[in-house]
Amino acid sequence: MKAVALALLLFNFDADKAGEMAKGWEAAVGTWTVAADDTAPSKPNVLAQTAAGPSPQFNVALATGTKFKDFDLSVKLKAVSGKIDQGGGPVWRAKDARNYYLCRWNPLETNFRLYKVVDGKRTQLATADVKAEAGWHTIRVFAEGNAVVCHFDGKEVVGAKDDTFKDAGRVGLWTKADAVTHFDDVSVTAK
Repeated sequence: MKAVALALLLFNFDADKAGEMAKGWEAAVGTWTVAADDTAPSKPNVLAQTAAGPSPQFNVALATGTKFKDFDLSVKLKAVSGKIDQGGGPVWRAKDARNYYLCRWNPLETNFRLYKVVDGKRTQLATADVKAEAGWHTIRVFAEGNAVVCHFDGKEVVGAKDDTFKDAGRVGLWTKADAVTHFDDVSVTAK
């Protein structure tokens, strides 16, 4: 039997100072800041995206110094507000803020989608209808080779195979336009 090395990375933002950017993160696009949230899964803090950008803007925060290819990635999120867009999700194998994979939930559209973003252009790889109550939800992504499977609140929802981003890359968080979203308990277990 072959031994498999695992690496675990966890961000819960609780040791970070509210009103500043989280340590180990870069606000690539949008306005990202640590905020107090007494409903957070791990109190007291979350990483919040608060920009009210234009409709086509993709707000991206990337974890610095991360490089993952095959992994189990989990994030908890709460859609707070947004008239144009709501929700969000994790990004992975990111080369930069314009090239990555993305899985996101949008409560306004009641859907859950998997995308690739190449040079800032988003292409849908899979979609499903997902309606959920307001509050905290969990998105979990399993990536291995060219295959990815995405879960919402413990249920497998979408998956696809794609060879666009074959190499390891950064992990991060994403929202669109005016979606104000809180994120907590970002964890990555590398294979």
